[in-house]
Amino acid sequence: MPSDTAESTGLSSEQNELRAVLQSQLFVRAPTLAHLLSYLCEKKFAGESGQIKEYSLALDVFGRRESFDQDTDSIVRVQANRLRKRLAEYYSGEGASHALHITIPVGQYVPVFAECATSKAAPEVDQTPPASSSTTLRSQRIWLLFAVAGFLFVLGTLVFLMRDHVRPHRLAVSAVPQPASAELNVGLPVGDEIRILAGASRSYVDHAGKLWNSDAGFEGGVAVRSPVQHIWRTQDPGIYRSSRQGDFSYSVPLKAGRYELHLHFAETFYGPENAGGGGEGSRVMTVTANGNPLLNGFDVTADSGGGRVADVKVFTDIAPAADGMLHLSFSSIKGGRGMVSAIEVLPGTQGHLRPVRIVTREGPYYSNDSHWWSPDTYFTGGQLSSSEETAVGTDDPELYETERWGHFSYAIPVTPGKYTVILHFIQRSANHDKDLGLGSSPDPRSQRRVFSVFCNGKDLLRNLNILEESGENQPLVRKITGVEPNAQGKLLLEFVPISRYATVSAIEVLPQ
Repeated sequence: MPSDTAESTGLSSEQNELRAVLQSQLFVRAPTLAHLLSYLCEKKFAGESGQIKEYSLALDVFGRRESFDQDTDSIVRVQANRLRKRLAEYYSGEGASHALHITIPVGQYVPVFAECATSKAAPEVDQTPPASSSTTLRSQRIWLLFAVAGFLFVLGTLVFLMRDHVRPHRLAVSAVPQPASAELNVGLPVGDEIRILAGASRSYVDHAGKLWNSDAGFEGGVAVRSPVQHIWRTQDPGIYRSSRQGDFSYSVPLKAGRYELHLHFAETFYGPENAGGGGEGSRVMTVTANGNPLLNGFDVTADSGGGRVADVKVFTDIAPAADGMLHLSFSSIKGGRGMVSAIEVLPGTQGHLRPVRIVTREGPYYSNDSHWWSPDTYFTGGQLSSSEETAVGTDDPELYETERWGHFSYAIPVTPGKYTVILHFIQRSANHDKDLGLGSSPDPRSQRRVFSVFCNGKDLLRNLNILEESGENQPLVRKITGVEPNAQGKLLLEFVPISRYATVSAIEVLPQ
């Protein structure tokens, strides 16, 4: 059976190559990518390549539900692209000499095991016949022993000399929570998500790729459209330009379970620079859910700190009433009419807020641990920028490709309780700073950015100097526990420059 033997040998070599790749440090440090690669290859080995589809990968590998929509959830494409990069990195280094290389062709998910031409040609490189003289053979062996000994001596010396030089950077980066921490690996609950644009006649897809449906399920009130263009603390002002106002209610059908409710507001009529004039006290309302009060004496302008500011109120442990509906009621108690711009109902966790993860870019991001990061939101001030310089000392350099820099703040809505805030920073090279118009100086000390971070007026980080603590192009992560919201239910994070500008690449808020 020569054909069967050849097939068995080929399969064995492919399985051995997969095993070698999975045992490498590049993949040991990236368990999600290792799981994806293993799944793809095992399907191929089993002759089930035809079953490798984006939908099946989402369910089998990434734990998505049957309601998975590839148009709004790009996790499979994002992780497959990362896997391609990780394989290319492996075969440009540790696996360069392997006879087989595993690739995932762009636009496909079925792995390919390709023979490496370089590896096959390697045995033919040395065509010199062996020396016939025993003296020559002994000389070659002695020379080889000296060469190996010399190499080991040089290698040992380099390791010894570099040990003390490298350790401070690693300690500075890993002095914060390890990725394996259960707290850090808290993911988002899965389930149906409902988004309603109050007063809107059309649906809308936001920067996160989430679909907001046109107004539905309401009774009473009037639809109002505002001509205001800019709304602070959001990349999606379109969500806040429409609203339903007056005394009205919404009935939202829900399956049994626990939910998290987000109510979105923005005052675009009252205020010194708006058509209605006035300001605080001009519109005060009450909101209930299934007859239970959520907001009483609620003033959007006072809560958000001004007009034309996106204001989000968050509530946990929301459940449908006995009729399977969530009944929301809005009414005015003083001044202008009650109002709401958008309603968001998300799968929740009993007693806890969903983890908040924000990355400073215009679109969402999936990190190597399969966590979903929201595009930049809740901010005011500062500017976004990106860098092509690769972050070192991290398994997820793409997380640090962008930053918000300047003098800026984030008002992150939460529920009462204590939270862990994790801030991700990186200091780019002087050339990158020049590109941002930060200038240069012959004195290196004047090139270093120093800034402080405050939360609700209390200092979290004082006189932070990323360059001194982690080095150039190396991520610095700081974890602060026991952080509590202010009276408006916000974690108001302020990044205040002392020398040059403040910066941040990503923010995490996790319930304790």
